Amino acid sequence: MSASPARIPAEPAPPLGAHVREGVTHFGAYVSAAETCAVRLFEGRHARTVAMDARGGGYFSCSVRDAPGGTRYLFVLDGREFPDPYARLLPDGVHAPAAVVESSYRFAHARPRIEAWAHVIYELHVGTFTAAGTYQAAATRLPELCAMGITTLELMPLAAFDGHHGWGYDGVALYAPHAAYGSPDELRAFIDAAHGLGMQVLLDVVYNHFGPAGNYLASFSEQYFNRGVQTPWGEAPRVDAPPMRRYVLDNARYWLDDFRFDGLRLDASHTIVDASRTHLIREIADIVHARTPRGLLIAEDARNDATLVRTLDCDAVWTDDFHHQLHATLAGERDGYYSAYTPGAPELAQCIENGWLHDVEGLEPSGRRALAPDERPAAEHLVYCIQNHDQVGNRAFGSRLHHDIGLDAWCLASAILLFLPALPMLFMGQEWGASSPFRYFTDHEPTLGAQVAEGRRRDYARFAAFADPTVRDSIPDPQARETFERSILRWEEREHCVHREILQLYRALLAFRRDDPVMHARQERAGLQAQAFGSLLAVRRRASDGGSVRLLLGNLGATETSYDASPWYADGMTTVFARGVGEDRVLRAHGVLILAGNS
Repeated sequence: MSASPARIPAEPAPPLGAHVREGVTHFGAYVSAAETCAVRLFEGRHARTVAMDARGGGYFSCSVRDAPGGTRYLFVLDGREFPDPYARLLPDGVHAPAAVVESSYRFAHARPRIEAWAHVIYELHVGTFTAAGTYQAAATRLPELCAMGITTLELMPLAAFDGHHGWGYDGVALYAPHAAYGSPDELRAFIDAAHGLGMQVLLDVVYNHFGPAGNYLASFSEQYFNRGVQTPWGEAPRVDAPPMRRYVLDNARYWLDDFRFDGLRLDASHTIVDASRTHLIREIADIVHARTPRGLLIAEDARNDATLVRTLDCDAVWTDDFHHQLHATLAGERDGYYSAYTPGAPELAQCIENGWLHDVEGLEPSGRRALAPDERPAAEHLVYCIQNHDQVGNRAFGSRLHHDIGLDAWCLASAILLFLPALPMLFMGQEWGASSPFRYFTDHEPTLGAQVAEGRRRDYARFAAFADPTVRDSIPDPQARETFERSILRWEEREHCVHREILQLYRALLAFRRDDPVMHARQERAGLQAQAFGSLLAVRRRASDGGSVRLLLGNLGATETSYDASPWYADGMTTVFARGVGEDRVLRAHGVLILAGNS
């Protein structure tokens, strides 16, 4: 092993990965699974190896003058080559050399400030959001989203994963934005463009597991994973051990500082196993709130646990109960987790008033209890949706809710979502009733890909509709290129037929939410009331001064029903929005009416 003459003395306590400062590239690695560490630099067809100095505590570092941005490199541990787990770019895939990144981007816009209760979130997958599947192409769509009333973008995970396309939840190099979407500076430009329009940008991060291909952390240290704790996706990251804790916390800082994301969404936070005195989630919350004005930390958590907000300082939690209850009511499904929900307006009204359905027995996961009134979370701490990547993509054929119910029912569901004070989240394309599904797609090597496809078909065997193996065989193959391509949005359809009608509906409802003083204000829980009268759902939002009132009446049934709004008001009322309203105070099947007046 020969050292380059360009090598200069390294600094103690090195940052990890490759960093360029004043023309010098500094390499750092944490290694406890090998005695020696070096960096192998690739220059065209030639390569050279530079020894790294041991700094104590498992840290190695070196500094090289002639390794500018774009230089490919691997770390060499006891003679074996591995990609850098801290790589800032893996242009040729997760198994190939990393590239030194030297950014020249200068941000033009400050982070916008959005009130905690005013977020309207839009979840998108960069690879299928446009035909090009890049940050640059996605940025061209931002002005329309902003004009429609979207305040906050939530990008599905960007950390590098194996293959060209995938959902991103099998990331293995958490510091390397997936190369197929564009360069790190193009990601910065996308976020800067959103900020220029007044929109915040959140990133979905996965700290509870790593993907099955391309994860080389254990080759650097056995301390990264907890061999005795399994998650649904493999060994649990050992987040209470210093190496993994640094890896995760530095990663949160990296996205917020280097790219100016405005917050993070934690995937499956209930599966993060941490025995530390201070929970990892609380430390991440402190990082988010110290760096971003009005920044958001959102948890995806299946426990309906108010301590995520009260103790761990998350700003909001994804809330499945609203989605599941509405879906079971309108689509009539009772398989899987929908079996725990009783279709109908009474349970939906209960969910709206409580925030979630803690007191419904049999809900998965087990162990839920009823909340006392003072424990119910404020609306601004809950994220509601009628679609998201999970609830669409984990269906066998990736069908969206509007594919499975009629137009009237879809418009009713949309009106309820956008009327409620909880933070609404739209899944890309729902604002025009996109025809494209969002399917589960992967691009693994053939053997692993076949295992993933077979596992997915096996999972569906418990559903009555797929009990027949021949029916299960019709489920799209995640590995097929067509499965990915079929999931790409078709923006040209927005102004055609029913898509245009749905888009106009969303524009109107979002404008009402943004411009109306009652709808746009922070909603006190005491001012939110939901009741059911047979199939009729009535939701009232009252201003904090007790005067102005907004009322939604929705018919969740398949037959018409009568309504009487007068008990909700002391004087006259005006119609803000009406769809499916008949004569003599009748709401047709799935009709909806929004009124404004004084209590």
